[in-house]
Amino acid sequence: MLAYVGLGSNLGDRAGYLLQALSLLSRLPETRFLRLSPVYETEPMGPPQPPYLNLVAEVDTKLPPRGFLEALLDIERSLGRERKERWGPRTIDLDLLLYGDLVLREVGLEVPHPRLHQRAFVLVPLADLVPEGRHPVLGRTFAELLAPLDRKGVRPFVL
Repeated sequence: MLAYVGLGSNLGDRAGYLLQALSLLSRLPETRFLRLSPVYETEPMGPPQPPYLNLVAEVDTKLPPRGFLEALLDIERSLGRERKERWGPRTIDLDLLLYGDLVLREVGLEVPHPRLHQRAFVLVPLADLVPEGRHPVLGRTFAELLAPLDRKGVRPFVL
């Protein structure tokens, strides 16, 4: 199944955490990378904290949605992710943005990601990969969803 994962980091060696997460993601069973978006430096939401580095990975996986999400959470834990406060700083954040055209609402698992359409830091790299891709619930392309959003806090970053 074609899936999209948002990656972000704003603590410590941000680029290093992204690279480690990508390395661990590439080792998941029955999962392979297809493409990566450019990396962006983005302004944080929530409490005062350092800026993030964000990107989106396009992967092909045979893992079921729940199993894929659990694997992402395992990667976060292995890289020291602590969930102390909502929207707080983190070593790594891995969000399952899309899993094919699946629409799923279960406890602890929502696909597409429920705030995907509101976040420029997700839509900019996602639209880099699939500008004409469509949100499975809203039916609009990612480029269309991005158009009205403020992108000032999303800047290209060179590793």
